[in-house]
Amino acid sequence: MSETVEREVLAKLRGFDTPTLCNALEVVLPSRQGHGFTREPLFCVHPELPPMVGFARTAHICASRPSNRDPAAERAVTLAYYRHVAEPPHPTITVIEDIDREPVGAWWGEVHTHVHRGLRSLGVITDGTVRDLDQVAEGFQVLAHGVGPSHAHVHVFDVGSPVTVAGMSVSPGDLIHADRHGALVIPLDVAAQLPDAAERVMKGETVLIEASKQPDFGIAKLEQLMRGRDH
Repeated sequence: MSETVEREVLAKLRGFDTPTLCNALEVVLPSRQGHGFTREPLFCVHPELPPMVGFARTAHICASRPSNRDPAAERAVTLAYYRHVAEPPHPTITVIEDIDREPVGAWWGEVHTHVHRGLRSLGVITDGTVRDLDQVAEGFQVLAHGVGPSHAHVHVFDVGSPVTVAGMSVSPGDLIHADRHGALVIPLDVAAQLPDAAERVMKGETVLIEASKQPDFGIAKLEQLMRGRDH
């Protein structure tokens, strides 16, 4: 996709919720029906926010033990991470895998959400934890494993590698769509087809929903409508 078309496609994709785009992707690319989306529940800090669409920036974190890097090395790794987050194309979505068996410390809170928003990240998807719920940056979405009070020994373990969060495998640069329901990886080569497919999906659903509200609705009417959908 060219940059101009890309912006147009991103804008259209933001007009649909993530479940609808999952349905649309099944129409366009049936082989994606069983994977490519989060399969475990995530805590949504801002359920009122609209869907976010952006390009993945990835890292692994660890909080259960210190990094054992000296201050200069720690700063270098952290700056490398921030440079990765800031890389174009924009907008971006940060996807962070916590390598701890159970999340111990939160990478996400007041400071990091504000810094990431300033680097043009729309939000984060992580199987780690979040804290400072009342101070999370306005407009910055957080989908996390849960909530915890401490950052413990949290540090970046590596930067820009493939990650798996809540059952969804993500590589740097992948196109991500996410809202309060979870997240979806959208293959770039079919992204432009999804808005029209989503409209068709919604139209078919509307027919069934509206019919179900009518006084004459029953199993006979439902069978008729379902036979019609086979043609």
